[in-house]
Amino acid sequence: MGWKSFLLKPYAASLSRKIKTAAQQAVKIQEETLLRNIRFAENTLFGKDHDFKNIHSYEDYKKKVPLRSYSEIKPYIEKILKGEENITWPRKPKYIVGTAGTTGGIKHIPLSRESMPYHMKAAIMTGMSYAYRNDLMEIFDGKLIFLTGSPVLTEISGIPTGRLSGIINHEVPNFLKPMQVPSYETNSIKDWNLKMDKIAEETVDLDLRMIGGIPPWIVMYLEKLLELSGKKNVSNIFPNLKMIIHGGVNYRPYHSVLQNLIGKQVDYIETYPATEGFVAFQDGKPEDGLLLNVDGGVFFEYVPAEEIHKESPTRLSLSEVELDKDYALIINNNAGLWSYIIGDLISFCSLDPYRIKMVGRVNQFISAFGEHIVGSDVDEVMSRTLAGGEAIVKEFTVAPQIDEENKKHLWLVEFSKPPSSLEDFEKTLDLEMQKQNFHYKDLVGGNVIQPLKVIPIAEGSFNTYLEKIGKLGGQNKVPRLSNTMHIAHELISLQNKR
Repeated sequence: MGWKSFLLKPYAASLSRKIKTAAQQAVKIQEETLLRNIRFAENTLFGKDHDFKNIHSYEDYKKKVPLRSYSEIKPYIEKILKGEENITWPRKPKYIVGTAGTTGGIKHIPLSRESMPYHMKAAIMTGMSYAYRNDLMEIFDGKLIFLTGSPVLTEISGIPTGRLSGIINHEVPNFLKPMQVPSYETNSIKDWNLKMDKIAEETVDLDLRMIGGIPPWIVMYLEKLLELSGKKNVSNIFPNLKMIIHGGVNYRPYHSVLQNLIGKQVDYIETYPATEGFVAFQDGKPEDGLLLNVDGGVFFEYVPAEEIHKESPTRLSLSEVELDKDYALIINNNAGLWSYIIGDLISFCSLDPYRIKMVGRVNQFISAFGEHIVGSDVDEVMSRTLAGGEAIVKEFTVAPQIDEENKKHLWLVEFSKPPSSLEDFEKTLDLEMQKQNFHYKDLVGGNVIQPLKVIPIAEGSFNTYLEKIGKLGGQNKVPRLSNTMHIAHELISLQNKR
């Protein structure tokens, strides 16, 4: 153990203890978080509009504050963007995050002076506590890389504005900065392909021990390294690489391609960061789900998935949730978002402690024939199909084909290593989907739809599509599911042009 890891070990131990304590007091901490945030914001415009001074419990709160989508909270956001103060949270925000949704348009999300430390604290807590518990503290004796958006910020009414991952670069504590790569200049490159080339050049000769980012961009970075170095796998470049911290998309479908690129076993730690708050993180085995971040300045509400589009849906607090039931996640944070529908679907896989898994997006599903397939369904099915086989999948998306002669699901798959028999792969995938979703099984069995069809897509097609629509890099990714053929048609069109 080097001197850096030796000095950091007591701090990591302290973080680990705090995680355990918070998990044991989850319901109490959540109740306190809501009331603390309400008291802090009761003299804001939003607080006055919703009578915050007379809210003393969650039951009071639900009566006075309705659920809101972004379009419904936008009138308050627009006042913030004009430079007005004390709108949904005291003073002006410290930052504004500009986030591009998968369906288009820019959402502006405020980050306050109170909320920013929680984002950074949760990220540090995840890596350091895991390293402490699993005897991996030596990663802090080498270099750490975080594949993020550009740290170059613009301004809106004097408020610094950018992507969350880029903003986070400005909040990295001093003790981590000497370990962090790439350089600010390299990280500021706008063109994502050029940026990844430069990151690979800058880091290929370093003692890199941990990589953080969303899986598709980690894959892209590792491929650039192998291309540059001529090495067979990344473990020959970074023999001390021990940990991959990932989030943003389900990791499981990327496992085989990452393992193949790295060439040795490393620890994979999943996180669930969102612009609106750091939701959860892995504190144990991957199959155990993610520990809910109950002490992160955010009070969570839960709406049964089947009710989210109702006018008056059921709203639950943490003490009322059930195991293995899908909920739309609702955010109330210490940056001035109140009963905000972020669009994610989660379910609880443990209630002691509270652990969750993300199962999809409220508006990303396939139900063209009544099957109601969500993101976790296709991720699970692909993972089971790949298990034990020789194929390696880099990326995929699923869409329904609906015409008189063809009614089926199309799986557009970018293989790093194709299966020896596409027909067998297709059949296995379809059987696994029938096991996963009984609605789908009934539809196929009743000849309402045909078995699914796999369409191999040339390597690089998904990145080309993202580049075409101006979303290559950062936290952007192709939606796993669409209820229309729009994205599928675009990918097939790119394929035909090659």
